[in-house]
Amino acid sequence: MTEIQIAQSVTPKHIKEIAAKLNIPEDKLEYYGNDKAKLPLDIINEEKVSNNNLILVTAITPTPPGEGKTTTSIGLVDALNIIGKKAVVVIREPSLGPVFGIKGGAAGGGWSQVIPMEDINLHFTGDFHAIEKANNLLAALIENNIQSKTRSLGIDPRTVIWKRCMDMNDRGLRNIVSALGGKAGGVPRETGFNITAASEIMAILCMASGLEDLKERCGNIYVGDTWEGRPVFAKQLNAEGAMAVLLKDAIKPNLVQTLEANPAIIHGGPFANIAQGTNSIIATKMGMTLSDYTVTEAGFGSDLGAEKFLNIKCRAAGISPKTIVVVATIRALKYHGGKSLKEITKEDVEALKKGLPNLERHITSLKSFGIPIVVSINAFNSDTEAEINVIKNHCKKLNIPVALSFGWEKGGKGCTDLATEVVKAAESCTSKYQPTYSLEDSAHEKMNKIGKTIYGADKVVLSKLAASQLRKFEGMGYSNLPICMAKTEKSFSDDQKLLGRPENFEITIREFEIATGAGFIIPIAGAMLRMPGLPATPAAERITIDKNGVIEGLF
Repeated sequence: MTEIQIAQSVTPKHIKEIAAKLNIPEDKLEYYGNDKAKLPLDIINEEKVSNNNLILVTAITPTPPGEGKTTTSIGLVDALNIIGKKAVVVIREPSLGPVFGIKGGAAGGGWSQVIPMEDINLHFTGDFHAIEKANNLLAALIENNIQSKTRSLGIDPRTVIWKRCMDMNDRGLRNIVSALGGKAGGVPRETGFNITAASEIMAILCMASGLEDLKERCGNIYVGDTWEGRPVFAKQLNAEGAMAVLLKDAIKPNLVQTLEANPAIIHGGPFANIAQGTNSIIATKMGMTLSDYTVTEAGFGSDLGAEKFLNIKCRAAGISPKTIVVVATIRALKYHGGKSLKEITKEDVEALKKGLPNLERHITSLKSFGIPIVVSINAFNSDTEAEINVIKNHCKKLNIPVALSFGWEKGGKGCTDLATEVVKAAESCTSKYQPTYSLEDSAHEKMNKIGKTIYGADKVVLSKLAASQLRKFEGMGYSNLPICMAKTEKSFSDDQKLLGRPENFEITIREFEIATGAGFIIPIAGAMLRMPGLPATPAAERITIDKNGVIEGLF
């Protein structure tokens, strides 16, 4: 059975029954049909948050289809509930770009899914649309002010850095010329689109502590300069109020359920290679309020998602995980050991051994945070006993607990060994995480510490353009912001072809962007782009719907 067939074979419980498991009164729910609901922000209880066992799920450097962090997260929560723990999973909302591109949906897989899978992977409760509209409203207000003869702020069109966004992979929108058509069309200039998951509004939604903070952050967005070189912010355009209105429902987390009828909170969807890669602070704190164990994930490998989860999100939210689960697959390790994607399902112990340094590098990087680590082997039918034993023995040598995860095949029952190891690790955690850098470090120092400690790089170097941009941002008073690296997810380096555990390399920063509303500096490394393109054969070509409204091909 495919993911969608499995999901369609299970009848969801009414969402009020799921809410009851978390002791949420029915009158607190804002229903979106019978199987989805929005949760109000006043549920959050900081004292309960501080007593929760937060579990972060990350991964090794992934193959193009991904290594199953979401599937593992969902299976782990189902397993924790099986062994008697009150647990909830808190994950991100899928972007339509990957859904119709190469990776497919992001609602888990097999018997470890969140449902209604089709709704979650498509329009869901409209959060992404609201983010798009708020983003593009600001773009429209900027254009209007440039055109205005009576209320102009004197914005130099050449300096406007604010881009429009759309939740789709469309390479044709990366670089465009806007405002053609004569005087009535505005002032022509070069601009472009970001994918919605990479927009600053998405980042703001996921960093905000509430509506007032959301509105303030929207007002703090830097959009460009005046002709005299003075910075212009969204609040000077009186944009923040209307933007917050568009986001008034999107800021509320969404409650759904796993296939085993356990609670799942889904909210926000920033990518980890071009944004901070984790669900909202609000959603995580809500999960921590309502449960004893909160399982959450951070996108792509630990060099991206986990690093940003800890250095950006946890720092801002004042939270700390009790355990970090590193998801590894035998097929990915063989890929890092030199096997082609077509060959990774064939047994090859030697290739697996050659790929193990990638897992080692991730473990070494994560150890720097001082949080207990558990390795989860996400099992596939192609795995052999000899290959499984290689990883188990290697983890034993590293003194790292390891467990097989059969979430796709067996759901929660296939993850109870993992759940047991996670509980042991969480109970052994006696301290909070140690950040990679101090906010008082210069931006270049922060990047170098990330490069050396997390990636294993020799140093981080800046292009002339990047150095000039960084001097400007630091001159504006933003040197104390955290760093949100935009880098390929396919390698520890900025070159996606350097697989495994590259050594003796540098990270080159091509240019910088700054998210003054979200509160971080974005160095863009290598050829990284904030608007992806579709692959040669996009997933959209196999997705369809029949006359009865049954969707096919979505996974």
